[in-house]
Amino acid sequence: MTPQGLIDIGANLTNTKAFRDDLDAVLERAARAGVLAILVTGTSAPASRRAHEIVVDHRNLASPRLFATAGIHPHHASSASPEALDEIHQLLARPKYVVAVGECGLDYNRDFSPRDRQRACLEAQLEIASLVQKPVFLHERDAHEDFARLLERWRPKLVGGVVHCFTGTRAELERYLELDLHIGITGWICDERRGNHLRELVRLVPEGRLLVETDAPYLLPRDLPKRPRTGRNEPAFLAHIARTIAACRGEQPDRLAAHTTAAASRLFQIADLT
Repeated sequence: MTPQGLIDIGANLTNTKAFRDDLDAVLERAARAGVLAILVTGTSAPASRRAHEIVVDHRNLASPRLFATAGIHPHHASSASPEALDEIHQLLARPKYVVAVGECGLDYNRDFSPRDRQRACLEAQLEIASLVQKPVFLHERDAHEDFARLLERWRPKLVGGVVHCFTGTRAELERYLELDLHIGITGWICDERRGNHLRELVRLVPEGRLLVETDAPYLLPRDLPKRPRTGRNEPAFLAHIARTIAACRGEQPDRLAAHTTAAASRLFQIADLT
């Protein structure tokens, strides 16, 4: 059974290497696969600008509907100048298309930016989120304690947020849920080498707090029956991820689609999708 009416809350469609030549075909396949809407992820000031441009360029597309996030990924925290942060703030003032602050967070796995710069960049974006009253689209890798501590400090001022591509432990999941955050699950759950623990943990996420995403072009599901030779993930494969999550939770795929889409619509204040 193919679940219908899904929202992919995170797709890196600004990745020119992956989507330069066939973005329209990618979107057509997503529509045929039951994807109702896609959030195009912004990861830097230029990428956030490009995400907004993609959404505007496809504003007349009936399905999938496109929306954007605007933010600076921790990898790019060293580039978070006052001018870059001001551009992020200005993009977020465009309520029709830009619906969340991020991708922002902490990544101590690769440390592409110094950790103090990462923390400062995250706090600057949490402040922006508190001012514009839009949810945060969050990234965390090997940085849970610092990440959770900052979120605990700022959470009373935030309207909400999602820990995107959650891959952590039960204790980490419970801490995020205690902070009234949403949880985004990707095709990581389809990876028998490193994602089996998520098959148990995903049952703990209550309806209304669970969201689904591809993180395309990354994280192609390893158990996809017909894997593309390019190895590129795309929003059309969200249905496969959703079926896997539904099976782990003991739900029908259509039920999972209904409550994850409702949750995403509320969090990102997206209306009139059907």
